Amino acid sequence: MNNIKKSQYSLFKKVVNLEKSTDKKEYKVILENFKNTICEIYCIDRNSLIEYTKKKNEIIDFLCRVGILDNREEYEDLKKILKSEEIKNLFSVIFKFLELKLSENEYDDNLLKYMDFYRKIKLQDSLKSNSPTLVDLFCGSGGLSLGFIQNGFRSILANDIEQVCINTYSFNHLELSRDKAKVGDIKDISENIEKYIQEDVDIIVGGPPCQSFSTANRQRIIDDPRNVLYTYYVKIVEKLKPKFFVMENVKGMLEVAEQVVQDFHSLESVDYNVAYKVFNAKEFSVPQNRERLIYIGVRSDIGATAKEIINEIIEKIKDRPKFVLKDAINDLESLEPFTLKNSTELDTEESGKKINQNKNKEILNEYVKLINLNQNSSLVYNHKTRYNNDRDIEIFSRMLQGDKSDSPRIADIMPYKNREHIFKDKYYKLKENEICKAITAHMKFDCNMYIHPNQARGLTPREAARVQSYPDNYFFLGPYTKTYMQVGNSVPPLMSRVIGEVIKNKLKGE
Repeated sequence: MNNIKKSQYSLFKKVVNLEKSTDKKEYKVILENFKNTICEIYCIDRNSLIEYTKKKNEIIDFLCRVGILDNREEYEDLKKILKSEEIKNLFSVIFKFLELKLSENEYDDNLLKYMDFYRKIKLQDSLKSNSPTLVDLFCGSGGLSLGFIQNGFRSILANDIEQVCINTYSFNHLELSRDKAKVGDIKDISENIEKYIQEDVDIIVGGPPCQSFSTANRQRIIDDPRNVLYTYYVKIVEKLKPKFFVMENVKGMLEVAEQVVQDFHSLESVDYNVAYKVFNAKEFSVPQNRERLIYIGVRSDIGATAKEIINEIIEKIKDRPKFVLKDAINDLESLEPFTLKNSTELDTEESGKKINQNKNKEILNEYVKLINLNQNSSLVYNHKTRYNNDRDIEIFSRMLQGDKSDSPRIADIMPYKNREHIFKDKYYKLKENEICKAITAHMKFDCNMYIHPNQARGLTPREAARVQSYPDNYFFLGPYTKTYMQVGNSVPPLMSRVIGEVIKNKLKGE
């Protein structure tokens, strides 16, 4: 266990190895996030520039403890990556932090996520654990597996084609070795799965995109080349032979559901009992109208059936509390729309920050308590508005809750009034006392269909994440618009939490 390498847990690559401009940029972004985390938690000015010379060695030792540097000598290499002002700013902030004289066990949890010693301990604990194992395919930002992690599962492999999703997954899933968070084509994972997995797998989860839904009397779904990603999911199940699998997809896949069942009955040397059902996220206490088709497979030698599991899920969600949009977002800080062009990454007090102090952490309603597992986060991530032009801001301010593009209140400035039969939903102001419409990845383009019920702007990524039931301490990394993509493509963690609880109980009774 002591042979764990830095690359398996650390957020920071070795400074001396940062030769590519992209690596240097990524390193600087993590440093900036680290600095801003300290500032927001401990109320330190982000732009601090003070005399720190008398504590320079202590600051460098702290950077080594965190993992930013491997040794004192690398300070010279750090100076080649950061500008002089950036070094001064970073060292000034750390100087002020060290003046607080906190012991490591007093560090805030959100800060500890950056610390090598903490991430190493978390990974060691995971590798020594007898917790049930999970493989996450098409993992996105990790919403589907998060519900299982909250039930004591541990992720041992995650794969996605998007680097930004893997970055988010690795940052938030400390139980997973970073070399097992794989970005790239799932074909490689499928063909080399033995290289990545050396232990028994209890469950595989994932939502493979399917480009077509062949009807039963035409080409089968697994034989259609447009559905090759689904094919690789099936092959990995066949190779790893997990005790269970959970596959999530859009409701439209229901028309080929029986073909999917047949595919898992046709595997070599292993057979699965498979059942499926369309669930709506609102049934799981998620304040959102989001229908998804869930397949559950149980290996034939396990003392349970997929239908039993689905019936238990149905039973568990019968009496779950129901929430509406305002339960998810009303305690978050009010923000102004962002009006500066080409400045998406800029943080402001008025329009929000990627990392911000949680100013309302004592005001927790039942929904916020539920998604945060009754824990208060010192920070709120990704609560930051996007750019809108003056016309859209005027439209947003005139509209009443429930108004669409055809509202007479905006008829005189509506840009699509000659085609309103096509674009009647181009603008929509959400109703705070109802569940939200389904959060989608389209939000990366604009949020005109997700206008805040009481503020003249679209939802922020954090508000969308709240509606998706992500906890507040889940940080979505990457360019601003890609945070919307990650949130919109997610399975709500509250949904997977219930599924994970039922399957965990079946594992116990195995």
